Amino acid sequence: MTILQGNIPSTLTPGLRNIFGRSYKESPMMYKMLFDSMKSVKAYEEDLLIDEFGLAAAKPEGANIAYEDFQEGYKPKHQPVIYAKGFKASYEAMANNLYGVFKKKAQALGKSLYQTEENLAANVYNRGFNSSYLQSGGDGVELFSTAHVRGPSDSTTYSNELATPASLSEASLEEMTIQIEDAVDAKGLKIHLSPEHLIIPTALRYEACRILKSTLQNDTANNALNAMKYEGVLAGTPHVNKYLSSTTAWFIKTDCPSGMIRTDREGIKFDQDGEFDAFNTKFKAWLWVAFGWSDPRGAYGSLGTS
Repeated sequence: MTILQGNIPSTLTPGLRNIFGRSYKESPMMYKMLFDSMKSVKAYEEDLLIDEFGLAAAKPEGANIAYEDFQEGYKPKHQPVIYAKGFKASYEAMANNLYGVFKKKAQALGKSLYQTEENLAANVYNRGFNSSYLQSGGDGVELFSTAHVRGPSDSTTYSNELATPASLSEASLEEMTIQIEDAVDAKGLKIHLSPEHLIIPTALRYEACRILKSTLQNDTANNALNAMKYEGVLAGTPHVNKYLSSTTAWFIKTDCPSGMIRTDREGIKFDQDGEFDAFNTKFKAWLWVAFGWSDPRGAYGSLGTS
């Protein structure tokens, strides 16, 4: 399809005061709070889960030490996909418009790709409780599950969601942060896993502020301190992500290495070209990226309740 003069007749004559719908402010990139970025130069990237070792055993005098085998587990695969958008304009439409519409619309392609990336990132969380969306996770279950397999030689499962979905509250936040800090590795040994920040939809902005910033316990008559604030847990400002689709679900991103991963093959790029015979000009923008997870301990979540 080519944009002709007939598609934009009002831009061909003087008299317009303004052209609106193209100058809204954009927020800082929100996906950066949801994922850790890793650069890629290959068709796809694979990570690998390797067994850990269990606890050491006492060695009786004169006896041999105990040896333990290890093996590899699942291999999460991250395959970047190209997302692209463009438009094409006739020579006459470009030459006769009086308001620089095509230059501005070329810039608007950037907004389209910007929004695309934000939606791709948020949808990993939006679909995180849905078993139809396994993304790159290698253990065969959805991102937020009570049935993640601990390791290749241990079929014990662990959970990165609350056992019973709970609305955002002081109690549910405490429960989830305790669950994070009690996390274990592939052999059941304690790991140092810490909550980084709370991720919420716009509907929970003010409730989260009251819970985390109150000096005393929130919404109670108890003359007791706010333990999370006192301990400095989730001390930063909650990350409000406007691309989250649920008004009740909430999440905590952790400092887990190889957890929530944005695989960056190419950032947003632009190009244009001409059609020699028709005099038309084509504009395009594209992005080459993948969003997913390797270690589900990278994020914990709750569906909340309505």
